[in-house]
Amino acid sequence: MTSSQSSITQDALLPDLYEASIAELLHGLENGHFSSVDLVKAYLARIEEVNLKGPELRAVLEINPQALALAAASDEVRKTKGLLGLGPLHGIPVLVKDNIATLHEEGMNTTAGSFALLGSVVPGDATVTTRLREAGAIILGKANLSEWANFRGVVPSGFSGRGGQATCPYYPLVDPSGSSSGSGISTAIGLAAASLGTETDGSIVSPSSRNNIVGIKPTVGLTSRAGVIPISSHQDTVGAMTRTVADSAILLSVIAGPDPSDNATITQPQPVPDYRKALNPEALHGVRLGVPRKFLEADENILAAFNESIEVIRKLGAVIIDPAEFPNADELLASKDLNEDIVIGTDFKVDLNKYIASLVDVPTGVKNLADIISFNIQHAKEELIPPFYADQSQLIKSEAMDVDDNYRAALAANIDLGRTRGVDATLKEFNLDAILSPTDGFMTGVAAIAGYPIVTVPLGFQPDSVTATAAKPTISMAPGMPFGISFIGIAFSEFKLISYAFAYEQATHNRLKRLAFKEAIPMTQLKDIIGK
Repeated sequence: MTSSQSSITQDALLPDLYEASIAELLHGLENGHFSSVDLVKAYLARIEEVNLKGPELRAVLEINPQALALAAASDEVRKTKGLLGLGPLHGIPVLVKDNIATLHEEGMNTTAGSFALLGSVVPGDATVTTRLREAGAIILGKANLSEWANFRGVVPSGFSGRGGQATCPYYPLVDPSGSSSGSGISTAIGLAAASLGTETDGSIVSPSSRNNIVGIKPTVGLTSRAGVIPISSHQDTVGAMTRTVADSAILLSVIAGPDPSDNATITQPQPVPDYRKALNPEALHGVRLGVPRKFLEADENILAAFNESIEVIRKLGAVIIDPAEFPNADELLASKDLNEDIVIGTDFKVDLNKYIASLVDVPTGVKNLADIISFNIQHAKEELIPPFYADQSQLIKSEAMDVDDNYRAALAANIDLGRTRGVDATLKEFNLDAILSPTDGFMTGVAAIAGYPIVTVPLGFQPDSVTATAAKPTISMAPGMPFGISFIGIAFSEFKLISYAFAYEQATHNRLKRLAFKEAIPMTQLKDIIGK
């Protein structure tokens, strides 16, 4: 065999980083086809190509300056230990959203995209970051996000003062959705093996839908929020954003579990499932899924694809109850946003002030939400940029809110409307295992106020006949723009939802039916890195 033939054979063993699964990457690492150092170098080169150059996707806010050293240490452990005792993510580079704390001494910031927290010293890793590290993952960097997790005001999704305007890789300048925008973009085109996002209402599943990936928004209380810059202790949750359901199952198995630092996690069922065991392609057989038609707000192309998906799911053995309307549908449509605005608006002030008080140091001097509002005014050139980014109305609104009778009534109404008379009552009335919906719709908000889980997987793409809207500053509709389908259930039903999503994914492989636009696809592959 010639050296060129040997090189071709070697290249054939290397996964395409645009689509590579965690299992494929682990296989390559375990068999010595490449190292974690090679993998980190390849991802860093891919980020360099498209993040601030080329299409300027602005998906990654900052790189971990220790990433290569961590990769080298990971490779050394693999050499000395072999496969014995290695975690399920050993040597795998992962991005985390910039509201998830990472060790300050490692050299990265934790700011929710705001200059107000630049240089702030966190007391340590967020619990989910610790669990990633314990599983062997390499924290590659911080993903950009909608500033303050989309809770600053009327500002385009994907923008942060520190990171600028992120955009979707499936059409130039398309709104990436938020708030886990950078996590969605990065995962979609292989800037990392996977990413973590956070959700209060739609912030994992919406950017997952828009960027053609899988997203799991866990039950509130399944994953710890300790060390995460908050919006609402009643609705915040941390979840996985990956290219496949199998990868999300791996990530969720790693980050789930009780944490004494987050009381909401203490009462979750034990033991934590190994969600990889949910990966059953026959899981939809005999399952009863309901379609709440009154809540389907999606456009005609999404609805057409969704209706086609119902037939696919029927052929996979599921029983579809259509319509399966919520008994309190009209009440939810009329009052859900009003109650939620009161709850999360008040929580944001209370929970953010607690978070800032927990920091070791804040060089900008901000001590609370009121200080952040003042900081933005004083640093308007960086934070309040006209004409699209000058608003901070939500921060101002939250500062004026307090825990009072209206707040307590709104919180009780959310539980009653979302859970008791909402999802719970609907599942019971129609004897359902879960609810099926386009990801872009009202059900995301219902699950948010209930604190219930969602798994979204790719469903389709806007047709090429669609006319792109004007960029203001991002495009709201364009040809090829992705969208997803969601499986929604009661608290801690992630195992079942993952199994349904996996069965659908394996039957359709919708993600693979369209690539990102040419300039947004990084060209660097492992073959360009190994030995160089």
